[in-house]
Amino acid sequence: LDANGNANITAADIDNGSSDNCSLTLSIDKTSFDCTKVGVQTVTLTGTDASGNSASATATVTVVDNTAPAVITQNISVSLNASGNAIISATQINNGSSDNCGIASMTLSKTSFDCSNLGDNTVTLTVTDNNGNTSTKTATVTIVDDIAPTVLAKNITVALDANGNANITAAQVDNGSSDNCSLTLSIDKTSFDCSKVGAQTVTLTGTDASGNSASATATVTVVDNIAPVFTNAPTNKTYQAENGNCTLNA
Repeated sequence: LDANGNANITAADIDNGSSDNCSLTLSIDKTSFDCTKVGVQTVTLTGTDASGNSASATATVTVVDNTAPAVITQNISVSLNASGNAIISATQINNGSSDNCGIASMTLSKTSFDCSNLGDNTVTLTVTDNNGNTSTKTATVTIVDDIAPTVLAKNITVALDANGNANITAAQVDNGSSDNCSLTLSIDKTSFDCSKVGAQTVTLTGTDASGNSASATATVTVVDNIAPVFTNAPTNKTYQAENGNCTLNA
């Protein structure tokens, strides 16, 4: 069959030396074949002479389709879902593949993607026609993560130490923040001293591997619960505690 799925034969193609004592005209009962005739077909060759005498013989015409599909692909971009996964199908990569006798199936070398596949991925589209011929072509699947993290913050209380200082981490303020891929947490304030006693607002920011970010605020209540220790302190004077973490006036 040709690129259009057709084939034509003549009586001469079937004739294997037919003869007559006078002139001879040859004809066949089937001259055209298409995709529906793939396989073994029986044709009848008839010879007729000038006097109208005729005889016939049969032959087998084996119709084959050996034209592979024409595969056309397209590059696509796919976003991960909230679970960090993405699934594609062959039809998303196919861009008008065709075959002279029709396509039986299209398959992809990879259909499932996750956070480990962020960026460009090469996939292969395989097209098989109705007669078993196959062709392949590659395409690029760009996996993107455009879902911002879910950032949850909680209020905490921290006590100043003996030196009047306190430090916190993002983990202390985090209240179960999450992302469909990896997540890095940070806070805008990590250190506090005597000047920060009371309620302080901190911002917790979550950033994922693709640069998506979100923030939430929390209240850090800074307390000083270390009592001063005085040694021979005169009354009605201004003095510095020997073992206090802040300054006391009395």
